[in-house]
Amino acid sequence: MIVGVPKEIKKDEYRVALVPSGVAQMRRAGHTILVQAGAGKASVIEDREYAQAGAEVAESAREIYRRAQLILKVKEPQHEEYPLLRPGQMVFTFFHFAANKQLAKAMMKQKVTCIAYETVEDVRGQLPILIPMSEVAGRMSVQEGAKYLEKPMKGKGILLGGIPGVAPASVLILGAGVVGSNAAKVAAGLGARVAVMDVNLDRLRYLEDIMPKNVWFLMSNEHNITDRVARADLVICAALLRGARSPILIPRSMLKKMRPGSVIVDVAIDQGGCAETSRPTTHAAPVFVEEQVVHYCVTNIPGAVAITSTYGLTNATLPFAMEIARRGFNKGLKTNPALMKGVNIARGKVTYEATARDLDLPYTPLSRVL
Repeated sequence: MIVGVPKEIKKDEYRVALVPSGVAQMRRAGHTILVQAGAGKASVIEDREYAQAGAEVAESAREIYRRAQLILKVKEPQHEEYPLLRPGQMVFTFFHFAANKQLAKAMMKQKVTCIAYETVEDVRGQLPILIPMSEVAGRMSVQEGAKYLEKPMKGKGILLGGIPGVAPASVLILGAGVVGSNAAKVAAGLGARVAVMDVNLDRLRYLEDIMPKNVWFLMSNEHNITDRVARADLVICAALLRGARSPILIPRSMLKKMRPGSVIVDVAIDQGGCAETSRPTTHAAPVFVEEQVVHYCVTNIPGAVAITSTYGLTNATLPFAMEIARRGFNKGLKTNPALMKGVNIARGKVTYEATARDLDLPYTPLSRVL
């Protein structure tokens, strides 16, 4: 199969979808790999490294899209890339359709097969491709939150871990999944007082056994959220509904009860965000202030640490990309249930039920499309 890796063009996206070792592995399996010139530069990977691994270095994205049967990306296709996509072409990337109806309609119109990293699900019910990026985002959420709590960054001016004689900051984490647990680990390590909320009591019990004593756990409900949001210096939104829009857990009325200079880091912004006031931001302009609360809502948080994220992402995506390239669309999906769950749109039809529901689009089971 011909596999194409275009350069990411989304603003402030520094990752690349495949590293040279992945190119070498796919080449050994007999596939042709096209990598756009400069695609790895922001991740400190030179074109010559791709060429040495066996890739063809293409000068333009147009050539990549014209020749490749399978496109490997990091972020969803941008407007400029829509016309380059061809019917029947497979695109394997983060799509996050539930927060972007325009993107979904464009992919339906182009009749491409959209395999979303974020909904590939293994037999244990885990999301193997989303996990490493959630680990990065969870850890970075505390790092960024601590920075924007500083007074020159519009925050209230509090040190996350405090000092002897001065209380540490209060951190509230909504969601105890991969993002939330990684955020809790880092916040606790810095000495903050950390509260984690989730609706899954088994998950809370498990985390209580392994987390340090400055982390405690609460059932996620409206009463507890209202109470704790009002007290928090930093709120990290990490609630996930697979393939669907994130639940709005912090309405504007609740936000008004937060103290001026408090910070919200909405890691769930890719799926719409958990705060009613959240809206997408970029690394170049990461924050805005609403109701005197600082909002950090960057849609590609892991892109800021491109070297770590690029290699972590390739570790997770490569086995699936190899499977698609080896077997093709129909055979590859029919023999791999994890990949079947990754297909959100195929041949002009929305094949992921939660996405169709949230976007108010017709749902077609993948089995009918295949």
